[in-house]
Amino acid sequence: MARAASRTKSKKRDRQQEKITQNRPFHSGRRRVLLFSILLAVATVALYLPVHHHPFLNYDDDDYVTDNLRVRAGLQADTITWALTAYDAANWHPLTWLSHALDCQFFALDPAGHHDTNVLLHVVNVLLLFWVLARATGWLNRSAFVAGLFALHPINIESVAWIAERKNLLSTTFFLLALEAWRWYASKPQLRRYAVVAALYALGLMAKPQIITFPFVLLLWDYWPLERVAFSAAAAGSNQGEGSGPYSQKPPLWLLGEKLPLLLLSAASAVVTMRAQQTAINPANPMAARLANALVAYVRYLGQAIWPAHLAILYPFRGSELGGWTVVTCALLLIAITVGVVAYRRFRWLPVGWFWFVGTLVPMIGVVQVGRQAMADRYAYLSFIGLFILIVWSVAQLVKRLRAPVSVQAAASAIVFLALAVATHRQLALWSDNVRLWTHATDVTESNFIAEDYLGQALSAAGRSQEAMPHFARAAQIDPAFPYPYIHMGIYLHQQNDLQGALRNYQKVIALTNDDESHYGEVRHRIFVNMASAYAELGDLAKARDCFEAAVRLNPDNADEWTNLGTVAQQLGDLDTALRAYSQAVQLKPSSQGYLLLKDALRKAGREQEARAAAQKAAFLAGGAGTSQ
Repeated sequence: MARAASRTKSKKRDRQQEKITQNRPFHSGRRRVLLFSILLAVATVALYLPVHHHPFLNYDDDDYVTDNLRVRAGLQADTITWALTAYDAANWHPLTWLSHALDCQFFALDPAGHHDTNVLLHVVNVLLLFWVLARATGWLNRSAFVAGLFALHPINIESVAWIAERKNLLSTTFFLLALEAWRWYASKPQLRRYAVVAALYALGLMAKPQIITFPFVLLLWDYWPLERVAFSAAAAGSNQGEGSGPYSQKPPLWLLGEKLPLLLLSAASAVVTMRAQQTAINPANPMAARLANALVAYVRYLGQAIWPAHLAILYPFRGSELGGWTVVTCALLLIAITVGVVAYRRFRWLPVGWFWFVGTLVPMIGVVQVGRQAMADRYAYLSFIGLFILIVWSVAQLVKRLRAPVSVQAAASAIVFLALAVATHRQLALWSDNVRLWTHATDVTESNFIAEDYLGQALSAAGRSQEAMPHFARAAQIDPAFPYPYIHMGIYLHQQNDLQGALRNYQKVIALTNDDESHYGEVRHRIFVNMASAYAELGDLAKARDCFEAAVRLNPDNADEWTNLGTVAQQLGDLDTALRAYSQAVQLKPSSQGYLLLKDALRKAGREQEARAAAQKAAFLAGGAGTSQ
């Protein structure tokens, strides 16, 4: 009994001494903080330096930068207004749009500057993660190790090397700032400090709504490392209990109520996001398949955290093909880990790290599926921080028990970081070329029709159109309902003057998109224009007219297509359609040529007075005066 009591007292003294060490003020280790910060920044920049020479990707970078006229215009009043109101790219993220516009202001369409901004943001996030963890926990070495894993792990390449994923980096920056602001608030709860937390969180949501689970993370943060949760009435209101710092303890329900304003921000963001993503939500897969995919995806993420191999820019959704035993095994593994971290909750970092990982992935795990991917490396950018905390603190605890020599610890750490750096360097090289990136994706995944299609597009853009055709055909074979490969095959055949072959592919696109014109409106518009051109070349002017009619119905603001409709209709003797089309064309884009076409049609219709007026406008515009009339 005496020996057991002695051991208990000894453990208690050890815990108290550990807390004294852990709670040293952040500034007391200022030199080590500076040293770790410099090492982290230099290592991150050195590793990602090659992206400076990488091109824009042919996947989303066009929507976000290269083909986005609003963004390319730079920071102007119209751009700011549009950014605050637009649902483009199936998202509401005005800060992200403004960030890209600012890059265009400075770098135009030179991808180097855009890539450099991404790398800079990643460096900022690495340093913020180190500082936030160190200030909250007091453990400099462990916090630096977590930040090192975050800096060098290959899973984060997608977020850094892909310009369109600026939103991921930017939202994480504000997430980490808000997390540090919460520690500041918890040390001395005041309304103005809470307002700073809410403002930073709101800015993060305006960059990307993936951080919608921030209030949930704060509850975990209150549990550890802040240890604000009072499990007894005596501890409530005290900052002298088991907490790890000067944070008053409160009952769980009080802490939950404290997060209500932030939860309201989350709810508002969820509503706006659902509205923005209406056209991107993929309801084709049944709920059972989505749930099965979510369970397997969680386990695959765990595997990638430990052994990051076969990473790809896109993993095809195969939820309906997953075997029952695979799903059950994954579910049992997740349950076992959850039970384990709860059972050993005296090591508070275990449940915090695990539920951070599980909880922050919920919005992106695919239960509500946006897009066609089963999972994505970019979704791990924020979520893996929880796993890194769990791993580092657990390993540190084990090392402490084993009393491993410092030299052994240093050697093991160096090996881990070197292995991650090598893996990241090799994976990063794949992002230097679109063809190489998509070729890798088709190599490491199965039945990836989207990767096949984008590989074909990359080959076509490189002037290798003939090589691209088998990939388009393969994409169509894997998923015959996917319309885009038929577009590219049709365009290729059209260029080769195989008009009948082109039309077969165009008609396939129209048939596949007929039931979803709101989502495929731009696609259908483009295809109807191509079909009109093909029919006109074949001499079938009636079908050409019908296709132009369909095109201008989908996009009534294109003057050239109204002009083409008028020309075809006039050749068919359909003067009513021709006059309507020419009139609309000159209204949208006044030009001498447009008014001359209108004049000729009016004369053929016997409307001489109107024809003379059109001729006068044509002469006036031809003279170079005021083309704005």
